[in-house]
Amino acid sequence: MRLYTSESKSDLSDLEIVERFKVSEDLSLTVLLFNRYVHLVFGLCLKYLKNHEDSNDAVMEVFEKLPQSLLDHEIKNFSSWLYVTAKNHCLMKLRTQKKHSTGEKDIGKYNMDLSYSMHHNDAEDKELSLRTLEKALPQLPLEQNRCIELFYLKEKCYKEIVSITGYDLKQIKSYIQNGKRNLKIILEKES
Repeated sequence: MRLYTSESKSDLSDLEIVERFKVSEDLSLTVLLFNRYVHLVFGLCLKYLKNHEDSNDAVMEVFEKLPQSLLDHEIKNFSSWLYVTAKNHCLMKLRTQKKHSTGEKDIGKYNMDLSYSMHHNDAEDKELSLRTLEKALPQLPLEQNRCIELFYLKEKCYKEIVSITGYDLKQIKSYIQNGKRNLKIILEKES
């Protein structure tokens, strides 16, 4: 096994680091990713949470989950994947805060990156969009509904969805992709 100095590690691309981490589970590799992206993730969190302390906490939470997330997900573009992961984490924090402040019942986690439902600035608009999304989900074909629910709402990784549903990995990815597209169509029709 070849050892890499910190100098040679820092020259690796994001995807090379991810691939090497998946093989070695060397946490120093995730530190490299943290150092490269901490300021960007903090800026994103600050945009959504509008509070330095909450943003710092969110950054640490995102990066604490990073090692397991890297093992669980197939990543083609690390910076885009990290952006979506951090954004969804912030949206879930906002939703949890709102749920606790209003005492409303938990109606599920919808952390999908659907531009229709997630690009509103107002918290009430976001909540309305999430309720609309909840009504649209049952309109999907059963396979798409099930895969989207497991992946986004229950935050299961692909491997877990394979074992739960019996679908193969390609089917699951297809159901999720088509389900997201169909949800967007349904939501646009209802607006």
